[in-house]
Amino acid sequence: MTAYDAIILAGGAAKRLGGADKPGLSVGGRALLDRVLAACGDAGSTVVVGGRRPTVRPVAWAREVPEGGGPLAALGAGVRLTRAERVLVLSADLPFLSEMTVRSLLDASGEAGTEGALCTDRDGRDQPLVAVYRAEPLRRELALLAAEHGSLAGLPLRLLTAELALARVEADPLASFDCDTWEDIAAARARIREHGTVLDEWITAVKNELGIELDVDTAVLLDLARDAAHGVARPAAPLTTFLVGYAAALASSGKSPEEGARAVADASRRATALALRWEEETQADSGPGTP
Repeated sequence: MTAYDAIILAGGAAKRLGGADKPGLSVGGRALLDRVLAACGDAGSTVVVGGRRPTVRPVAWAREVPEGGGPLAALGAGVRLTRAERVLVLSADLPFLSEMTVRSLLDASGEAGTEGALCTDRDGRDQPLVAVYRAEPLRRELALLAAEHGSLAGLPLRLLTAELALARVEADPLASFDCDTWEDIAAARARIREHGTVLDEWITAVKNELGIELDVDTAVLLDLARDAAHGVARPAAPLTTFLVGYAAALASSGKSPEEGARAVADASRRATALALRWEEETQADSGPGTP
């Protein structure tokens, strides 16, 4: 696994949102900042440049000088707190950023002759705040820009990216979707409620809320709930899945998340078999010629 640090830019005035606290806005029950933090959970260290706030996991905090000095000033403040050879740089308003995109950027940044990698959006535009930079050339160019212009405040990001040899990554079209307006927020909230994604979004949100790091086969649990509801009674579905979770927690206490997932799968199989036996008895008792 590639070692890297992460810098998340969470400042800015959010003028198009009427000055709202953009990183704290909720999409799918989770703050935008927390959604971004979840995509880079394996970073060696994570620096958030912006005002302090509760976060889903521990981070280091920094502020650009002057406050509101723009993304290059924020990047300069954040990079001083990193140590890894590669630095993942993200804005705090990316509701659909995934671990897969982060991994793609890290892989591309390791190619010979590159000094980093950034995402391009569906229109082919560079996204320098969805990127991985090699730390040494990043620090070099930031120092040169600061010397040339007197400071990094107010400078556009293109001055940085123009000087670096960067690979381009065509990631998921939603990877670089950012929330600059209330319309963007509404679109993101609507997107996660679509039929094909709502269940995964909800399960992720619940695990985040409960502090659970456990990957389980949701199809197995859904099948169990269906069989319990059909073979026993409708209220049996939520009660059975609760009991399965409780049994799995007891069986995997003090063990790894992987062992916990196996315990859930085992308890689900046993409960499903019980529900099917229950249904068979019910059908047999209600059939013709029952003694």
